[in-house]
Amino acid sequence: MNTSAVYWLALSMIDNLGPVTARRLLNIFGNPEAIFKASFTDLKSIEGIGEKRAKAIKSFNRWNEAEEIVKKCKDLNIGLITQEEDSYPENLKTIPDPPLVVFVSGKPIPGDRYAVAIVGSRKYTDYGRRVTEKLSCELSEIGITIVSGLARGVDTTAHIGAIKSKGRTIGVFGSGLDKPYPTENRQLIRKVTEHGYVISEFPPGMPPNKENFPKRNRLISGLSLGVIVVEAGLESGALITANYALEQGREVFAVPGSIFSKNSAGTNNLIKKGARLVSGVDDILEELAPKLKGLITNKSPQSRALELSEKEKDIIKIIGDESLHIDEIARKAERPVSEIAAILLNLELKGLVRQAEGKRFYLL
Repeated sequence: MNTSAVYWLALSMIDNLGPVTARRLLNIFGNPEAIFKASFTDLKSIEGIGEKRAKAIKSFNRWNEAEEIVKKCKDLNIGLITQEEDSYPENLKTIPDPPLVVFVSGKPIPGDRYAVAIVGSRKYTDYGRRVTEKLSCELSEIGITIVSGLARGVDTTAHIGAIKSKGRTIGVFGSGLDKPYPTENRQLIRKVTEHGYVISEFPPGMPPNKENFPKRNRLISGLSLGVIVVEAGLESGALITANYALEQGREVFAVPGSIFSKNSAGTNNLIKKGARLVSGVDDILEELAPKLKGLITNKSPQSRALELSEKEKDIIKIIGDESLHIDEIARKAERPVSEIAAILLNLELKGLVRQAEGKRFYLL
């Protein structure tokens, strides 16, 4: 039995002890086992804990349940990843309230930090389907991982687009990984695990209860650098994901739709409130350029066998992982701006460089 995992699970199971308070305890005691072995007096004295929470920790009696979850994960071949492990998703660590433990099927990789979520209506229009497929495929082709919630409609199409493009995708459950929802997506879920992974903060056995899905949406945005809302009505759960994205410091993008479509009322409203309007992948890449530094995968244009001149190779080395103004590139290259502009244009045409606002350039 993985004793460390049992203690992490137990800490996550204590009533009225959320991830933020648990993190405060971990910062003080170092690990969950030390928290449970701390004295009642020491626990009670910590700011934000108090007598009630200290009693809850010291009287915790669900050890058999925690051990059973660990055993069930092993039997079902479900990974149980704690915050202390390197395989815990990097982006998720940066949100204010990351889960202490996540359950995973498939294989997280470091490159998944370059991820974008695509969410929207379950009852989408043909327009929504086409836009979702286009964005998902094009982002996947340049090496960006697609995150979504495995729901009907936009979510399903986003995952399928990534798989079609032989890219990576992450599916987020609102239930235990052994309780897939909707059930008709079982085949898709299997494909997602082959092209990325599925993840949940709910243990095996947890059904897809309605109250789970806002927490699921928090993970969708938390795993991503930005959230794209394709189609969403005014009451859509996709707007909850967008709100979480704002709270977590992620970028929010919205695809404009017809003023006559109820499906676009939520997305159009997001744009009015300041979300970045998306008319194509370039809008997303421009906004995320500083966060996509170093994005190089087997599918990105850099890895293709292209013939580059020595001058072009020099410019690529100068830009490196940065987003640089053309004047700065010219200064570092010790060449006239006019010559640098011509080289950059050639690199853009070869799919290696893209220009952001303000004549800044970055590698794809």
